[in-house]
Amino acid sequence: MSKKTDYEEKTEALIQPIVDEKGYELVDVEYVKEGSQYYLRCYVDKEGGITIDDLEGVSRILSDKLDEEDFISEAYILEVSSPGLGRPFKKDKDFERNIGKVIEIHLYRAVSGQKQLTGQLTAYDKNRIVIQDENGTEQTIDRADTALVKEYIEF
Repeated sequence: MSKKTDYEEKTEALIQPIVDEKGYELVDVEYVKEGSQYYLRCYVDKEGGITIDDLEGVSRILSDKLDEEDFISEAYILEVSSPGLGRPFKKDKDFERNIGKVIEIHLYRAVSGQKQLTGQLTAYDKNRIVIQDENGTEQTIDRADTALVKEYIEF
């Protein structure tokens, strides 16, 4: 297991009970290096939207727990934030929450001349995503071919 994966899994184990107790949702945890600085980012959400005060409460508790456990050897910046409006789908619960909604799919390589698809999410499993376009035509996409999947936002 890589150090990155180890840090993310240990952090997830620490933060999950915090967000569960508060009735929030843990969307993702990531440990990344940007430039010379490491970041431990935790994305938290709740029904109706998460507030800065909600995030601050989670951050304070998590920061104390991380200090107690002290498993990250490098200096890092802890960020607890909202995943944002256009957050990518990473887990099955993201797909489940968006069944029946219009989604946007970005592909690694073009399929039928397109690298970006939009349609109503009608089904998914661990290997595929099924969308329906405005004409009612269904298209099945291999999840391995997707670079990004997110809710479609029309401006």
